[in-house]
Amino acid sequence: MMYLTDEYLAPLVARYGRPRTVTMEQEIGRGEMDMVRASRKDGRAHDVTGFILDDRHRLACIRKPFFVPGAWRAPSGGIHPGEDVEQGIKREMKEETGLDVELVAYLLRISVRFTSEGRVQPWVSHIFAARALVPGPASQAAVPGPGNLTGASAAGEWLLEPEDKEEIAAAGWVTVEELLGPVRRILLDTGQGLFRYRVALTDMAIEEMRKRGLLSRRSSAPGGSAYGLTSRGSM
Repeated sequence: MMYLTDEYLAPLVARYGRPRTVTMEQEIGRGEMDMVRASRKDGRAHDVTGFILDDRHRLACIRKPFFVPGAWRAPSGGIHPGEDVEQGIKREMKEETGLDVELVAYLLRISVRFTSEGRVQPWVSHIFAARALVPGPASQAAVPGPGNLTGASAAGEWLLEPEDKEEIAAAGWVTVEELLGPVRRILLDTGQGLFRYRVALTDMAIEEMRKRGLLSRRSSAPGGSAYGLTSRGSM
């Protein structure tokens, strides 16, 4: 089903801790299922997702060209067959945000069954916390923040410059409050199953970062099961 085996991942577990494991199911649309299956190059059935923190505890997020206005999420991608997993994660984060990062914690391993009109696609998301090492080019003028949620950034604010200009429309810093508030609502309001999955993934990742002392508990995700999915988890 995938080439990221337990043996292949063992060095990361030894370095960055054992992740919380979660199993869930998510209904997605026909076009979304086609997109997931189209991404299965070389038998890939996984993604690696990075929650990259800056020194102000903001998170580096990305927008793809097809995202609705105001939609942002953590960067993610795939590991190439035979590629060192840690180097592959760092490569993906660099391509999507322009940042060099160091990994901090292996937060989650989510096994999800995407379903659509009788079709089923198993998938595994490996979620890591990371720290930005080298900021992107410094801006010399005020620029709008991600989605213009926080107003104009101050002059000298560090901008993110994705290397992959085809896949990534923009990258920027988003606060936890924004991710759990307006960004969350925008993603859920699309009604798209893959965005609902990303909301669930983000909620769990932020909770894990708080449990591990990487983030404060000033904000919390809204209560209730808003995802339209079922899940179970364990440490």
